[in-house]
Amino acid sequence: MTEVMSMSTGLADNVRRFRRAAGLSQEGLAEEADLSLSTVRKVEQGGQVSMDTLAALARALGVSTSDLFASETPKPTIGAEDEANRRGMAEMRRALMPPVGLSVPLSESGEAGKTPQAILRGVQDGHALYQADRYTSVARALPGLLRSSEAAVAALEGEERQQAMIARAHALLLTGKYLTQVRQYDMAYFALAEGIRLARETGRTQLATTGIVGLGWLLLRQDRFEESEQLASRTAADVEPRMSRATAAELAVWGELWLRVAAAARRNNRQDVADHARRMAATAGGALGREHAEFPAHWSAFGPVTAEAKAVEDLALIGDHRGVLRRADDGPLSPKAAKNLGRLSPNNWNRHRLDVAGAHVSLGSHQDAMDELVSLRETADVWLTHQPMARRVMADILRTRKRTLTADMRRMAAHLGIAG
Repeated sequence: MTEVMSMSTGLADNVRRFRRAAGLSQEGLAEEADLSLSTVRKVEQGGQVSMDTLAALARALGVSTSDLFASETPKPTIGAEDEANRRGMAEMRRALMPPVGLSVPLSESGEAGKTPQAILRGVQDGHALYQADRYTSVARALPGLLRSSEAAVAALEGEERQQAMIARAHALLLTGKYLTQVRQYDMAYFALAEGIRLARETGRTQLATTGIVGLGWLLLRQDRFEESEQLASRTAADVEPRMSRATAAELAVWGELWLRVAAAARRNNRQDVADHARRMAATAGGALGREHAEFPAHWSAFGPVTAEAKAVEDLALIGDHRGVLRRADDGPLSPKAAKNLGRLSPNNWNRHRLDVAGAHVSLGSHQDAMDELVSLRETADVWLTHQPMARRVMADILRTRKRTLTADMRRMAAHLGIAG
C-alpha cells in the first residue's frame, strides 16, 4: 500500500542537495524518476507527497530512501482531532504506562482473581473484535486486560506466575497491534517491546517472533526502513525452520518476517534484497500450500495468497499501475484460487483493494476507484478512516475529475474528512 507523508524542510533540502550533487536540474530529475516537473517542484518546496514518489526519487538519485530523511524539530500538531485522540487514549495510556515511583508503579488495581486462562480468553476475544473492524470495542477491552494481567503477574508465584507473564505478553502484543493500526506509535512501541521481552523471558520464542513481526510493521510505519529490514532479517535467520519438521505456524511467522524484509527493502531502494525476500516469502507460502490463520499460534494470516498480494503491493509502490490491475484478480488472487489456497485475511484483503483503487485513479478510472472505496466502506468502515492511502485516492479523485462529483464521491470525501 502507498503511504502519504508531509515533507519536512530538511527532507526537501536533502532532495535538492542530492539532485545538485548528481548534476541534475529539476527537469532532469523529473525525467530520470519518471515524474512530472510539478511533482519534483512540490517535493523541493516541502509539499505533501507519497512514499512511492520518494522511492522513485531515491532510485533516480542512486541513494536509499532513508538517505533523503532528515532530523529536525517536529512541527506542532494543532487541532480538534489531535485533542480528541489525546483524550480518547487517556485510559489506555494509564493502563499501559502508569506513573513509576520509588517502589512500584502507581497503577490502578486490576480485576481481582482473574486467572491467566481468563486473560488469554479476553485476548482472544479482543483479537476477534480487531479482525472484525470493531476498534472501539477493542479500545474499551484493552485497559482492563492490561491491568488484570499486571495484577496477575504481581499476585501469583511459581508456575502460575509464568502463565500470568505469558498471558500479559499476549495482552501487550494485542495492544501494540491495535495501537499501530490507529497510529499511536510511541505507545505501540512500548507495548510491543514489553510483550517481546516477556515472551522471551518465558521461553515462548514463537510468541516473541510474532511480536517482532508487529514491531517490524511499526518501524515501517515510522519510515525506519533499515531497522525494520535488519530486525526482520536477523530474526528470520534465528528462527529459520526445517521445512520437513516445521509446524504451519512456524512457517507462517517465518514467511511474515520475509514480507517485512521485502517491504522495508523495497521502500528503501534496495531492490536486490527485496527480490530475495519475496522469493523466501513465496517459499514459505509454497511450503504451507494454503493460507494459514490459527490464533494464538499465529496472530495473522499467511500463505501463497498473502505472498502474492504483497508482491502486487510492490508494483503499486513503484507506480506500475497496469501491473497491479493485471495481477489483482489473477493467479493466487483470483476467485477460483480461493477454494484451494484460501482467502486473504480481512486486513490484507482491504490493503490489496486499496492498491487496486490507487491504480484505477492513477489511470483515470475514477468510477472503478470509487467502486473499490465504497466496497471497503461497506465491509471495513472504521478501518478505512485510518488509512492515509484511502484519503489520497479520494483527494486524487476530487483533484482530477472533470465532471460533477457523484453522490457516492461526496459522501466518501466527507467520511474520510476531505474537503471537496
